[in-house]
Amino acid sequence: MLMVPTFDADARVKLTAAAAPRAESRAAFEEQYGGVAYPTVEELCADPSVEAIYIATPHQMHVDHVLAAARAGKHILVEKPLAISMEDAETMVAAANEAGVHLIVGPSHSFDPPVELAAQLIASGKFGQLRMIQALNYTDFLYRPRRPEELRTEEGGGVLFSQAIHQIDVVRRLAGGMGEKIYAMTGAWDPKRPTEGAFTALMNFEGGCVANLTYSGYAHFDSDIWMNDVGELGQRKLAGAYGDARRALMDLDPDDEARLKTTRTFGSGKTVDAKHNEHFGPVIALCDRADLKLTPDGVEVFGDTERGFIEVTFGPAPRRTVNDALVAAVRQNRAPVQTGAWGLASLEVCHAILQSASTGQPVDLRQQCKTSEEEQTG
Repeated sequence: MLMVPTFDADARVKLTAAAAPRAESRAAFEEQYGGVAYPTVEELCADPSVEAIYIATPHQMHVDHVLAAARAGKHILVEKPLAISMEDAETMVAAANEAGVHLIVGPSHSFDPPVELAAQLIASGKFGQLRMIQALNYTDFLYRPRRPEELRTEEGGGVLFSQAIHQIDVVRRLAGGMGEKIYAMTGAWDPKRPTEGAFTALMNFEGGCVANLTYSGYAHFDSDIWMNDVGELGQRKLAGAYGDARRALMDLDPDDEARLKTTRTFGSGKTVDAKHNEHFGPVIALCDRADLKLTPDGVEVFGDTERGFIEVTFGPAPRRTVNDALVAAVRQNRAPVQTGAWGLASLEVCHAILQSASTGQPVDLRQQCKTSEEEQTG
């Protein structure tokens, strides 16, 4: 949806090969790029022209595909979440380390330029200590077309593994990464979509910051109205589109819904016409001397006596920061914040939310890691 336009707009990146089970997707790739499209990931990994592989397959397939790429010595950009189970995620991180390749988890919204700017402002100490983060998002996620497994929690379905992971990544990025404990509750309120559609959580961090994370994907209130009517992917929201997600699913059986889902795949789907940076709902970071409000176009600063705005330029590619991280890893051997270890730590928080909601008790976090800035400053 956005990575293809990002790759296309960046002269540093060339799409030379692909793998897809659907013949339509392979034909579309070969027609558009003139490269080779393989029916299996293993054949793609064996292609000597490939330096790095972008894995955008369903969550449950990530482990096999990451392991194949690592064995072939390819650097890896894998969509979030890193995996569904912690065991698979640990295996993937170990395999990449053993192979000496970079494993980058993304795109996630922790790559968004306004998030990066806010993280830098917080780390600079300009506004004093970070005390609290409030992150909210209300979307139609649960009513977008889904394959059957996307509605089964144990197979990575629901909002935790696909959506909470973004919010967790953003909050961890701003707070330095080292979460300590989380207490959470979840909601699964529609028997026709039998998985978690909402959650709320309190999470505390090393250094004293506490974060409140709330998400609902039940397609009622739309928090994009708080983001200047800019959608999550940076597109302008269309007037009169309220309720479209639920309307599109009316009277569809699971097979019809799965077919509708394929319209979001390469060769079938439409790319997004982004005009702004991406976002993941309202996020406010409260520091001693200012509150920082993240927007699609920058960071609004509410200081002691003055209010200002620091703009973040959009473009030239929608997700240029993801390409920056990939190119730096391949060409300069420099890892971004969103390494495999980072993805593992964010996945731990997803599981901790489910565990806390099930037991009614807070959960200690044991596999957290610092950001690169925190590592450098000790």
